[in-house]
Amino acid sequence: MPANKRIMMERLNAEYRKLPRRMRGWGLSKNFVAGEGPIDADVMLVGQAPGRHEDETGRPFVGISGRLLDTLLKKAGLERSDVYITSVVQFFPPKNRAPSDPEIAACRRFLYRQIHIIEPKIVIVVGAVALKELLGRVGIMKVHGSLIKKDRDYFVTLHPAAAVRIKRNLPLIEGDFRKLGAMLH
Repeated sequence: MPANKRIMMERLNAEYRKLPRRMRGWGLSKNFVAGEGPIDADVMLVGQAPGRHEDETGRPFVGISGRLLDTLLKKAGLERSDVYITSVVQFFPPKNRAPSDPEIAACRRFLYRQIHIIEPKIVIVVGAVALKELLGRVGIMKVHGSLIKKDRDYFVTLHPAAAVRIKRNLPLIEGDFRKLGAMLH
């Protein structure tokens, strides 16, 4: 089954990669940052969008926030190699802005197809953009550290960038990942 899933994901990524050429008024980068991790992962992490470092390397969560994410995953008893990591939008929004609603809408079907292919048991929802897209909710400070059941389990946490920019958020996000670890193990 993983070989079939891998082929499905390769086809999806090939189609997704072409999106900038097909869209009028495209405001995101033309560099595609594919999700990465085990194709049959039990845990999937969905962030907002690639940043500058991700755009340059073509890999998700590799900058300062990515290094913090690796540490946070360890607090949950996970290794990065255990988790499929992707984003709501897989093209860099210039000036590191949040993706717009039309940009998210253009990428939406690809995200949900990724989730369908991976079939994770739990999705870690990282940040406000992912919270709004995946769960239709706003107000991440009210629900971070929560497990929300929908079509599968969703665990909500702050984006690591929130802890990089605002140091008082670090204990909150660390607590979220310890809680996630307790739930997983």
